[in-house]
Amino acid sequence: MSDRIEKYGLKIAQSLADFIDHEALPGTGVVPDNFWKGLSDLTHDFGPKNRSLVAHRELLQSQIDDWHSARKGQPHNAEAYKLFLSEVGYLVPEGADFEIETANVDPEIATISGAQLVVPVTNARFALNAANARWGSLYDALYGTDALGDLPASGGYDVARGARVIAWGRALLDQSVPLTGSSWTAVTSLSVQNGVLLVDGVGLSDVAQFVGFGGDAAAPTRVLLRKNGLHLIVEIDANSPIGSTDWPVLQTSGLRRQYRQSWTAKTVLPLWTPATKSRPIATGWD
Repeated sequence: MSDRIEKYGLKIAQSLADFIDHEALPGTGVVPDNFWKGLSDLTHDFGPKNRSLVAHRELLQSQIDDWHSARKGQPHNAEAYKLFLSEVGYLVPEGADFEIETANVDPEIATISGAQLVVPVTNARFALNAANARWGSLYDALYGTDALGDLPASGGYDVARGARVIAWGRALLDQSVPLTGSSWTAVTSLSVQNGVLLVDGVGLSDVAQFVGFGGDAAAPTRVLLRKNGLHLIVEIDANSPIGSTDWPVLQTSGLRRQYRQSWTAKTVLPLWTPATKSRPIATGWD
């Protein structure tokens, strides 16, 4: 075709070359010439091998089809069929035990836990759902299931159960991202100073668990933490109906789902913060 150009022995559509060179590669650190040369090397190395394998597969399929056609209407003889498959090379003797390792695997697959959903990239709604599916509502999971040891009673919101949910959530923070000589139970302030998260003026026991924050460093609106490759968002929302009634004695008047319209939709999990007018703190595991 006239709109194709040659790059290292490959004939590439001009539109694809433009997309790779000017949209896909910028910002990745990969030089276009290196990309096209690498693709050419892979294609010329594995192309003939793949064609040979496909031809062999077609030969095997043809032999198998002929075997079945010749025995049409006859009872199936499993042993004869197995012997035939071995003779044509479809079945081979079991090899010795071995071990295999992988390298250069993306961290999203190798080290970051979470659902690996495959969706068509052309469908924005599917892509958004796939991203949001990696975040769960801790409050919903605790309140609406038997994770606390029993199921919620019907007939409206159970204040006592809500208090148990909040206490469990705070204990999770103490267990997963403990503070130095303090507890998340009675938090009054959050801030980020010189790249370090401070909770009531003290830092995390493991400062490396702090990943980042959003909003003003003196009073962040959200904080991102990490534990064993899992991520936890602590979100501060002064307007939450949960946070406004979440007192130190773990009394609350409501627990309802609240979603941010973003790639990390999740439910607010409050902590009492009187210094910031009872701003809640929310969590979501990735």
